Amino acid sequence: MSTSVPDDFPRDLTPASLSGAQPKLAARMIDGKFVAGLTAEERAERWTICEDLAHQLVPKTIKDAAKNPEHSHDETLRRVRRTIEAKGWTERPETDWLMARLRVLLAW
Repeated sequence: MSTSVPDDFPRDLTPASLSGAQPKLAARMIDGKFVAGLTAEERAERWTICEDLAHQLVPKTIKDAAKNPEHSHDETLRRVRRTIEAKGWTERPETDWLMARLRVLLAW
């Protein structure tokens, strides 16, 4: 597996929702600098997790498709997505990316 994070992998997973009348910027202080969103290292780690998960899901998705031949590929992927969402393994933008990646790996 390559260690280069693809450009289409999400950068900002959880946009902040801050209450109040004044405009606000959600950021964290890391090494004396304000950082909004993921650092490059955090993003690479999240991508590695999602890429690994996509590869693990290939045989499981093929097995589900074989077990339920009446389901279209889209329905099978919807079933897989519901399982991922129920587990809470990824944030929504990551899940979107993961499902697109799974579709590519399966050539569906």
